[in-house]
Amino acid sequence: MADRNLDCEVLEYLSKKGYNRTEAMLRMESANQDVDGRPIQTRVEESGGVKYGKAFDLFRNWIEENLEIYKPDLRRLLWPVFVYSFLGLVSDFYPREAKSFFANFREIFENEHEGDLRGLQAIALPEHVSTNEIAKIYQSQRYRATLSQTAFFNLIQFLESKEKEGGAVIVGILQSRLNVVTVERTAEDQFSLAKLLERARQVEDFPAEDEGIPGHNPGSANIDRNAGSAVLTKLKLGQVTLDAEGRQDVLGDLEDEDKAMPPAPGQPSLVEVLEQRIKREESEEVPGRTELPPRPPPLARDIAMEVQKVKEHRDRMKISGRTGGVGPGVSAAMYTFHNTNDSITCLDFSGDYLLVAAGTDMHYIRVWSLNGSPLPGPPLENGQESRPSASHRLIGHSSPVYAVSFAPAAVSSDKQHITKAKYLLSCSADRTVRLWSLDAWSCLVVYKGHDGPVWDVTWGPFGHYFLTGSFDRTARLWSTDRVDYLRLFVGHDRDVDHVCFHPNSAYVFTGSCDKIVRMWLVTNGYPVRMFTGHTGNITALACSPDGKLLASADDAGTIILWDLGPGKLFKRMRGHAKGGVWSLSWSVESTVIVSGGADGTVRVWDVQLPNDASGQGKVVGEGGAGQKIDGAAQVANVSGTGGKKKAKEVVVTSDQISAFPTKKSPIYKVMFTQQNLVLAGGAYLP
Repeated sequence: MADRNLDCEVLEYLSKKGYNRTEAMLRMESANQDVDGRPIQTRVEESGGVKYGKAFDLFRNWIEENLEIYKPDLRRLLWPVFVYSFLGLVSDFYPREAKSFFANFREIFENEHEGDLRGLQAIALPEHVSTNEIAKIYQSQRYRATLSQTAFFNLIQFLESKEKEGGAVIVGILQSRLNVVTVERTAEDQFSLAKLLERARQVEDFPAEDEGIPGHNPGSANIDRNAGSAVLTKLKLGQVTLDAEGRQDVLGDLEDEDKAMPPAPGQPSLVEVLEQRIKREESEEVPGRTELPPRPPPLARDIAMEVQKVKEHRDRMKISGRTGGVGPGVSAAMYTFHNTNDSITCLDFSGDYLLVAAGTDMHYIRVWSLNGSPLPGPPLENGQESRPSASHRLIGHSSPVYAVSFAPAAVSSDKQHITKAKYLLSCSADRTVRLWSLDAWSCLVVYKGHDGPVWDVTWGPFGHYFLTGSFDRTARLWSTDRVDYLRLFVGHDRDVDHVCFHPNSAYVFTGSCDKIVRMWLVTNGYPVRMFTGHTGNITALACSPDGKLLASADDAGTIILWDLGPGKLFKRMRGHAKGGVWSLSWSVESTVIVSGGADGTVRVWDVQLPNDASGQGKVVGEGGAGQKIDGAAQVANVSGTGGKKKAKEVVVTSDQISAFPTKKSPIYKVMFTQQNLVLAGGAYLP
């Protein structure tokens, strides 16, 4: 109070003496003081550690009250502002305010940025900012974000009008930490009014492909945190065939086939088909022999399988996606298992399309013939075969079986069936993988090494090698002739739930419930790609036959296609209801993909059609009484409950060609044959 009286006396003195400028300056300074002489904070940025919380809350509330067409894009700015606000609080040594800020707002980003939040949570002191891996990524580079010019000008106008309330804090972060790219709206691009309105109608919780820190944003493949830019390991995705000696054997067999059955008029010979295929493969970049796992010398069975591939390549029905807006007529054969009491956990079809195997939670595997013919029994001690039976049980595991996989096989045209399926792999919660003989119907080898349940197993494209994924967060490469694993793939934060090979066997893919898909080099176990962008646990993986695209699916019903070369997200496809897409398979031409899952539908998708085209529609997630749903229809309501209760509708992207609903049969397995027929299998659950 004494300071206030002193100020009044000084002002009166200055006024009498005529020191007008000095008097004006003192009055201005006095106006920003309280009764005790302390300065009054009129700007948020002067309020210490709480400034970031006030500014972020102001920014978030403004975005949520904005026009619907701008919300999806403006919301993308919340994450980088949150990260840099938190790091700013820690760097300025406001530990209590930083902890409170993180706790108050982290829930907004848990679905999309769970991994980064887990890394940032450990930061509490300024020295942590310089040592934490996630913090270093964000501190060392600018966060890229793209906005339409209208949304950006709207944002700047608001921040300037709220400068004292916290706008200046947000502007400072945008200027120093973000690289905001503004684009003009055109009729075709993603920022057109039509696209903005379309995005506003959808509830999207995944980021844009061109958003984020280079090498760290969802969809990016750059796993080198020290690279600083999109530095990618160059991939060799070309197809690998037999060596020169093996090719000569295949060529000789094809010449014999052409002589025995000359091609029809206008149809190329098998030799010509092989030569065209060799020319096409030679134009692609193929990994060398040192970049591939060693392969045993080709046997007569391998030569016969290559011959069969050439014959099927010439004779099959070609699928080239939509033609004139009409999708190809894909047919599906559904195999339904009844009276299972929900005991089946997995299915697989053999490559010769003669057998189907089902793993169960009752610790055994059962194998049936697809055409209904009895299966030959195991040989007896006297050398004779036992009586054929409708199916065979393979008993050996001590816990539920989670995956089964037939060894590569092909349709056989001779009576000896040299290319038939001869082996089956299975994995279980008992931590083992078993190799079964389909001639003796018995276990040949037990592979041990995982420190937890083994969730998935799959053969390599040429046999001999196989891949497993486990609860112990690792994937492992094995060969059939060794009981120990050959390669260990480590990097996931949680269970490795699904695995698959690249068609040339030089790379493998792993999917985890940490919502990340990784790509690894087989020869040294080095990670070459990382794909993040799923909002649910990974439930299925499949690489295209041409080796250029990878399809991954999650338990939210979303399928994502990844372009392996540049490491880019190719597109998202939606149509399955929640519960998960459990199986994926590609057509031979890599132009169509088929999926099946918990919603009891088999869905066919056009790979090349952009899914932002016309034809958006909705279908009921739970299937109906065998009706086919055309993806070009605007709305198709199919109810499996007899009209008693309407099922929940889900958005279907326009690249869906068709859907085949079942009554109440979740789809465990879908597979394209070499003739482009779809096989599907599931268990009826009344």
